[in-house]
Amino acid sequence: MSRIGQTPIPLPAGVQISREDDVITVKGPKGTLSKKLPADITVEVEDNNILCKRPSNDRQHRALHGLVRSLVNNMVVGVTKGYEKRLNVLGVGYRAEMQGKNLVLTVGLSHQVTIEPEEGITFEVGTDTNTRSSFILVKGIDKEVLGQQAANIRGVRPPEPYKGKGIRYAGEIVRLKAGKAGKK
Repeated sequence: MSRIGQTPIPLPAGVQISREDDVITVKGPKGTLSKKLPADITVEVEDNNILCKRPSNDRQHRALHGLVRSLVNNMVVGVTKGYEKRLNVLGVGYRAEMQGKNLVLTVGLSHQVTIEPEEGITFEVGTDTNTRSSFILVKGIDKEVLGQQAANIRGVRPPEPYKGKGIRYAGEIVRLKAGKAGKK
């Protein structure tokens, strides 16, 4: 019995859900998302709740049950509230800027790195008042695309283990190495 798969998803006001063949479409105030889902798992709307049901107790159906429920829930949350990830840019001379809708990173490379947003993704750049370092907010309605875009930005200069310089997620803990101990 999948605890995740059995949990109903509350359907907020203003959200419409439809399924044609294997494609499920969710429309809401922030936009529309479509995703191809496995045909075996059925998605039904009952009493303002979305229920995902599996046809049998096979291993494959049990595995897909919780997955489909999580994907549909992420789509519903995305079109109502949206998602955002915050990335901190730490290092002397490291900064992030906006040029139009593109993100320009200066992170100790011989050149500036320009990142174009995927469809449905927006960037915001600001400066933290306490640390005086730049931060990037990646916003969008599709959780999967947003996570990949944030990972691509972090991949430009991941945090290094000696001083911690680089681009990291907010709340990410980087374990620092001791460095040279020196001769005694």
